[in-house]
Amino acid sequence: MAKLYFNYSTMNAGKSTVLLQASYNYRERGMDTLLLTADLDKRAGHGTIASRIGISSESETYLPADDLFARITEHLKTRDLACIFVDEAQFLTKEQVWQLARVADDLGVPVMAFGLRVDFQGELFPGSATLLALADSLREIRTICHCGRKATMVIRQDENGQTITEGAQVQIGGNETYVSLCRRHWREETGDSAPA
Repeated sequence: MAKLYFNYSTMNAGKSTVLLQASYNYRERGMDTLLLTADLDKRAGHGTIASRIGISSESETYLPADDLFARITEHLKTRDLACIFVDEAQFLTKEQVWQLARVADDLGVPVMAFGLRVDFQGELFPGSATLLALADSLREIRTICHCGRKATMVIRQDENGQTITEGAQVQIGGNETYVSLCRRHWREETGDSAPA
């Protein structure tokens, strides 16, 4: 039985690297995959999933209004797909996560989604919240804070390296904008220090 997987982490944990490696493994064995990424993330170029270590692959993009179940159904009319890979899954809508669950349940194709769990304010992204609720399998991809502890949070910084605690939930950026931290150091950076 096909499953819906959610692989989550903070920034710079290697989510895209794991996604690209898994897709490569399928393709190396002669099995076709479909890669999807959010249309709004164009850091590596439109329709490209890229890793910080230098590997990349072309990808289809999705917008919030797209019906992913219908799109994947159309692909399956002309090609056999062994797995669907979704990058930047935090940007999926609740409806799209349900569509991907239907792909696994009704079409029998596994779906592996990769994305952030929380934003810079410690709040769940809507897509991530729905994936946490619906996914058959959850996997945390770990990275570390500067102190060596597991990083579970992320801060947003301005152009001067100062921590920003307010703003829109979505702002595309990489190492120049976001830093992954453990909860303790995230609290310190956001002004939530321990009582005296």
